[in-house]
Amino acid sequence: MAPPPARLRLDGETWLLVLTGAGVSAESGIPTFRAAGGLWESHPVEQVASPEGFAADPALVWRFYSERRRKARACEPNPGHRALVAIEERLGDRFLLATQNVDGLHGRAGSRRMVELHGNLFLSRCARCDRAPFPDEQEHDSVPRCEVCGTGLLRPHIVWFGEWLDPAHLQRIEAFMEEARSERFVFLAVATSGLVYPAAGLVSAARRAGGETWLVNAEPPENRLLFEHVVEGQSGRILPEFWTWA
Repeated sequence: MAPPPARLRLDGETWLLVLTGAGVSAESGIPTFRAAGGLWESHPVEQVASPEGFAADPALVWRFYSERRRKARACEPNPGHRALVAIEERLGDRFLLATQNVDGLHGRAGSRRMVELHGNLFLSRCARCDRAPFPDEQEHDSVPRCEVCGTGLLRPHIVWFGEWLDPAHLQRIEAFMEEARSERFVFLAVATSGLVYPAAGLVSAARRAGGETWLVNAEPPENRLLFEHVVEGQSGRILPEFWTWA
């Protein structure tokens, strides 16, 4: 019989930074690029998720994201999402979730102290003017135009290939780690490939800040050797029983 998986001990002094990747959403039925071989309807993902692709064929890009909105709306948060909400409620401001997922499932589950590193599928913004991102759940049959400037095309509020992450998001994570380093600090990565930077580099930053490093993953990711503690298994099965409270 296999030994029970290791459990993470938390207490009233612990600071916890969690990074989640596509595997968490996959357990809710959200398809991943990797599972599809990097293709969508025979189009390379870069063709429908890049500034160049949007400039060349915005209608194709919106057809892709409208389909993603429809599929994400039909999915529900899973026990892994809900386990993170429960631990946030225990830790309060000593908790921060950084997610690479754009499907909004963490928010629907109840996560509030959260940084959506790659954007949110259900927000749009103008590709021309400085209009702030705004809620948009529509599945657009045609390319929508900005109602503020009147000329720009709307685009999904997603960090595409070749674009930079929002510096404010990275600064929020850095500030959290800086405050946590004087206490007991734990970094937990969940269901991520360890391939996409700068998120994949957070484990190294956490170690420099004196953090304990934990990984929960269905299979070992590229950066697994950087973690002190590795627990193999699906997040929806592991996380609900993962925590012990001292």
